[in-house]
Amino acid sequence: MNRWLTEFDLDGRVAAITGAGGELCGAMARALGAMGVKVALLDLNPDAARKNVEHIRDNGGTAEAYECDVLNSASLAEAYESIVAVWRIPDILINGAGGNHPSGTTDLEFYNKGDAENPDVKTFFDLDEDGIRKVFDLNFLGSFLPSQIFGKGMTQAGTGAILNISSMNYYTPLTKIPAYSAAKAAIANFTQWLAVHFASTGVRVNAIAPGFLMTEQLKFLHIDQETGEYTPRAQKVLAHTPMGRYGTPEELIGAVVWLLSDAARFVTGITVPIDGGFSSYSI
Repeated sequence: MNRWLTEFDLDGRVAAITGAGGELCGAMARALGAMGVKVALLDLNPDAARKNVEHIRDNGGTAEAYECDVLNSASLAEAYESIVAVWRIPDILINGAGGNHPSGTTDLEFYNKGDAENPDVKTFFDLDEDGIRKVFDLNFLGSFLPSQIFGKGMTQAGTGAILNISSMNYYTPLTKIPAYSAAKAAIANFTQWLAVHFASTGVRVNAIAPGFLMTEQLKFLHIDQETGEYTPRAQKVLAHTPMGRYGTPEELIGAVVWLLSDAARFVTGITVPIDGGFSSYSI
C-alpha cells in the first residue's frame, strides 16, 4: 500500500462509540467497521445499536452492542470492562452521545417585554433548571465521564485518539437553544483542555463541529410535513450556508478517519467544522 494511504489505515484497531444507535455515530460506526476496526457500539437504546451492529457484521466487520448510560460512571465502567474482556483497551473513543430537548429551548428567537405576559410563549425566563441541566449534562458530562473511564486505560496503554462532537454552535450560538449551544462550546473548550492534559501520554484529543445535516430528526423539524417545503428556519439555515445545502452524516467520515488515524499524529486540541461554510459566513 502507498505510504500516504497507510497513514490513514485503521485496520485492527478497537473503537468505542457512545450514542452509536443514532444517525451520526451510526454512520461513523459503519464506516469504521468497513475499514477493519472492531467497533463497540454503546447506547442507552441497545436495540438501535444492534441494528448498526448487524449492518457491520453483514458487511464482514466485527462489532458488539452495549447498553450504556453516559451519565452513569458505573454503567460506563461496566461497558469498558466488557470491551476489554472481548478485545482489549480501545484505541479510539468517540463521544457521540448528545442532543437537544424542548425543555432547553425557547419558543421565540428574540425576547420582547410583552412576551412575559403571554402564557402560550416559553421565554428565556420560563426555562427551568431541570430542563437546562438535562441538555447540558447529556452533551457535556456525557463526553466528560466516558473520557475519564476510557481515557484512563488509553493513557496507561500509551496510545489512542479521543474524538468529541461539538457543533457549529461553538462558533456562533444558534437562537432558541441556549443550553445546547453552551454545552457544545464547553465541548470544544474541554477538547483543548484534555488534549493538553494528555499531551505526554500518547493519547490525542480532537473534535468535529458538524453543521446542519439532513437526518430524520431534522427532516421532521426543518421540512413542513404537509407541503414538503423547507420551514422558515430551514430557509435561514440554507441562506447562511455558503454551499447552499444540508450535509449528510456520511460527509463527516473523511475528517473523522483523518483525526483518528496516524495521518493526524501531530494534531491534538482542535475542533474541525464540517458545515458547508456556515461557521465562516457573516454577510
